[in-house]
Amino acid sequence: MKFLDQAKIYLRSGDGGDGVVAFRREKFIEFGGPDGGDGGKGGDIIFEAAQNLNTLIDFRYSQHFRGKKGGNGSGADRTGAGAPAVVIRVPLGTQIMDNDQETMLADLDQPGMRVTLLRGGDGGFGNARFKTSTNRAPRKATKGWPGEERWVWLRLKLIADAGLVGLPNAGKSTFLSVVSAARPKIADYPFTTLHPQLGVVRLSMTEEFVLADIPGLIEGAHEGAGLGDRFLGHVERCAVLLHLVDGPAGNVVQAWRTVREELAAYGGGLAEKPEIIGLNKSDSMTPRETSARAAALRKASGRPVMLLSGATGQGVPEVLRALQAAIIADRRDRAA
Repeated sequence: MKFLDQAKIYLRSGDGGDGVVAFRREKFIEFGGPDGGDGGKGGDIIFEAAQNLNTLIDFRYSQHFRGKKGGNGSGADRTGAGAPAVVIRVPLGTQIMDNDQETMLADLDQPGMRVTLLRGGDGGFGNARFKTSTNRAPRKATKGWPGEERWVWLRLKLIADAGLVGLPNAGKSTFLSVVSAARPKIADYPFTTLHPQLGVVRLSMTEEFVLADIPGLIEGAHEGAGLGDRFLGHVERCAVLLHLVDGPAGNVVQAWRTVREELAAYGGGLAEKPEIIGLNKSDSMTPRETSARAAALRKASGRPVMLLSGATGQGVPEVLRALQAAIIADRRDRAA
């Protein structure tokens, strides 16, 4: 199934039903009076977050959603039927943006969360509403109120606890495949990951977290180079970032700085998130190279550098424990 994380759709809620002009006409009842009923309410447009969806691909083929009109009123003071709401199910983590793509209308970040985005129009009044002591037989009724309409953008931001960032071929997909049941594409050429991948990391029976892998970043990604930086939106919600640096490729400091500059250029608070630096592919370096490159990376970043190898599993448990500790700390801060 193709991954789609952005879609533009048209929405229109239903019009309200019309009120009617009617009079009570029964045998032996003189001057029955007005009994025209009100119109029913138009259908709302409601969005619901569904856990079993993970892409917006359905909205590529269905882009217009319209609520039904409420039923018209009728005699004997009968109100028209209200139209059913149109419930649009979207993946968990979907943001609904206005047509300007900047104004957020709703953020569906909880399972089962519902948001009424457009309300259906109210029904019009029947002539029974206009009866007064001086106007005993009104012949006036009103039309139903029109529904609302607008174009909106749906933008999916995956719900994950930790995110993997780095240059292409830094070993992110290999790491994800080792620590979870995810099976991303792995190859020895750049940009094998073309869309985000999620994996559940289980440390024990009671400890687990969700890890997100996104396409690699290159210099100028914020200007559209490579696959761009739009996929960084999928790690905006993460508590911590694991920054993998390809050790054997050399010039590890420049590789780290390139990604950090792209994170800062993207914004969204990514540059301020807790970061764990992992010098990957340690099995392909000599001890001297490993020591020198780790020291250079520590000096440039001012942070600890963890050595690991996704291929052999060396250092992987320690990295996972560090990620789990950062996630727990973030949850504690949020609850405080």
